Amino acid sequence: MRTILSLFILLFLLDCSSPKQPDTTGEIDKEIASGNFTRAAGLIDSLIAGGQVSEDLQHALLFTRDSLHRVKLDFNRTKDEIVDWIEKNWMFTPSDSLLDTWERSKTLEFRIIDGEKRYFRNAAPNIFRVDISARNLTQTPSPKTDTPLDSLLMDAFENKTGSATKGKYLLPKKTMKARYTLTVNADAVPDAELLKVWLPFPRGDVRRQTDVKLLATSQPDYTLSDDKTAHASLYMEQKNLRGKPTVFWADFEFTSQGEWFDLFEIEVKPYDKNDPLFLKYTAEQKPHIQFSKEIRNLTDSVTENAQTPVEILQAVYRYIASNFPWASALEYSTIANIPEYVIENRKGDCGQVTLLMMTMLRYKGIPARWQSGWMTHPGEVNLHDWAEVYFEGVGWIPVDISFGRGDSVSIPPGRGFFMSGIDSYRLYINSDFSGDFFPEKRFPRSETVDFQRGEVESDRWNLYFDQWKYKMDLIYR
Repeated sequence: MRTILSLFILLFLLDCSSPKQPDTTGEIDKEIASGNFTRAAGLIDSLIAGGQVSEDLQHALLFTRDSLHRVKLDFNRTKDEIVDWIEKNWMFTPSDSLLDTWERSKTLEFRIIDGEKRYFRNAAPNIFRVDISARNLTQTPSPKTDTPLDSLLMDAFENKTGSATKGKYLLPKKTMKARYTLTVNADAVPDAELLKVWLPFPRGDVRRQTDVKLLATSQPDYTLSDDKTAHASLYMEQKNLRGKPTVFWADFEFTSQGEWFDLFEIEVKPYDKNDPLFLKYTAEQKPHIQFSKEIRNLTDSVTENAQTPVEILQAVYRYIASNFPWASALEYSTIANIPEYVIENRKGDCGQVTLLMMTMLRYKGIPARWQSGWMTHPGEVNLHDWAEVYFEGVGWIPVDISFGRGDSVSIPPGRGFFMSGIDSYRLYINSDFSGDFFPEKRFPRSETVDFQRGEVESDRWNLYFDQWKYKMDLIYR
């Protein structure tokens, strides 16, 4: 499978004016595919220094060079570090043959970078998240996944109320006050250079999120996106001071209300297949939603006995929840096609399995769209992704395929609650993936799919995640 690094080069080959450029970019692509990152970076620098590339190709080459850095950050563990982690946390020493077995099954992810085998930064704990036979080697509990405390859901489900829509139930509201802080490292850019940041901010166009209020900001001047774009943001600027970190923060408040649709009670009508909504949300959305032969064959097999939209959702949801365990993920910007990655590696985090589910549902003619932001459960505050599925006559219903995995829950729907429901501990930020920003971002994003941590750039280039930190502090009202 071609990597995202080479795709950006190929995308702009037609912009090249010099007949030598295609050969050079092809050589860069070859070096990247061979893991020769230093050689590839040198070729990129030489090509740009020549001054004969178009502006579009130059940006593509710069992003490709930046992506080499991103992959190196993700794959930064040595074999000794992997073994050491297992010995300290699982109390046994894996043999070379066992490591080889995990590598061949792609349970233990690695890359060859400049001639050295480098493992994914969270490769060791991932082994015991996804491999049952590995867990059987020790009595130590499995490493943490993204599933929150089920007791919160059980309490909420017991106090749900009905609504005007048949089969739709509302969970108790939760109001939260947040301070979001983004801190750029000292001397990440030269002294007095202007830093531009986009902080995540609650959307105002989600029915499950209300009473959104901006309370205070670190900078007197700011710009709110006001839901103009798929990514709701708060934009601010500040000059860097030599030797000091640059801090941006915002205080805001919002109320979240979960809901659950009883799939046996709702009344689903036939789709209007000429409706713009149907056409938009059943379409491919490259690069991550594509109806490849593998996707078509898998989906047709999984939904072979499903007749109605509800049955198709049930079949896809149960298949993914049963076959693709949660695992800490590579940065999305380094993956060419996320659903294909999930199928090939047989694991995925919340956003990865959500994109797989959306692709399968759209292929079967079920409208599905992205939603994401943060899970805000007390003690379990973190980035999180989920989706919405549209049923004619009912509307959009929430589907959290990632929370559908795990041990059983002591409520009537069980873990299937998340097949058509969502809890009240959510912060909604995104209504789609890979969208635009307001104001527009000039340089390539650190996160090319999602937007939860923020984005930072200067007048020169984007600042990647290793150059700044983020923090969410919540107070529950």
